[in-house]
Amino acid sequence: MPRRFINQLAERDQINEVFLIADKQLRANRQGNLYLQLRLADKSGQLTGMLWNATEATANLIESGQYARIHGTMQLYNNQLQMIVTKVERVPSEQIDEADFATLQTADVDRLAKRLVEMLREVRNVHLRSLAESFLVDEAFMTKFTTAPAGVKNHHAFRGGLLEHVVSLMELCSSVAPHYAELDPDLLRMGAFLHDAGKIDELTYEKELGYSDEGQLIGHVVMAVGMVAEKSLEAAKLSGEAFPRELLLRLQHMIVSHHGEYAFGSPKLPMTLEAMALHYLDNLDAKMHAVKQLLQEDSGSESHWTSYNAPLSRKFFKGTR
Repeated sequence: MPRRFINQLAERDQINEVFLIADKQLRANRQGNLYLQLRLADKSGQLTGMLWNATEATANLIESGQYARIHGTMQLYNNQLQMIVTKVERVPSEQIDEADFATLQTADVDRLAKRLVEMLREVRNVHLRSLAESFLVDEAFMTKFTTAPAGVKNHHAFRGGLLEHVVSLMELCSSVAPHYAELDPDLLRMGAFLHDAGKIDELTYEKELGYSDEGQLIGHVVMAVGMVAEKSLEAAKLSGEAFPRELLLRLQHMIVSHHGEYAFGSPKLPMTLEAMALHYLDNLDAKMHAVKQLLQEDSGSESHWTSYNAPLSRKFFKGTR
């Protein structure tokens, strides 16, 4: 019998499937009784699983980042599907078909990485092209860049998500730049490539997604600024000329301002055309991906509306299709 993925599940379905344990929390209710709250994942999305009357022994059977066979029943709670779990059995990773859990397959990653290289090597500015090349030849950087997620929860929160987001954003930049003659297309493209580069070390993604100590203490914005400064010295050696100071400042400004607003953790507001364009296009790509994923994950519900999305402060209309 073929497996059913999370986006295929519906209310009252009886479940006996293997899931990735994305998160595990043993909690106590008001009466002091323990329950286990699980975040279950496969390649199609995530859902919450609740095991009532749990014990510490049950909780210790599995850890975040491991696989488990989950038995339970789907129910609708506050207009959102969740699973009432009745049994949890750990499954060895060697028995798992990774294709059931990888949002991006190896072929997808290879295709996106190839497109990334193509777009970077189309850059005409010799200094920016040399900067791009200094990153591309750094095997450690590229391995992390093509593996890291773009976030832990809100958008592109899966291995390879950073690569998918950046390539999509660079394609958007290529479409928009010709419409505004004053924009520097090479600088905009490089800003798109590097704006989230610090996430390769800000986030942890070997098993469950999380934040590194460096990520917690410094953050990807500051980390990326340092990366660019360091690589600009290598770029100067490749081009045989010093990297222009103003060009470096403009690129670093795009990185520190791409969140757009102080309230969203941006150290600076966008103060150049390229920084403004990057902020809005980055936000567009992130929001569109988040909504698309919400619609996919909520497809099992019979409601015409998705569940309430706290980050976006609204529900979304699914229609009657």
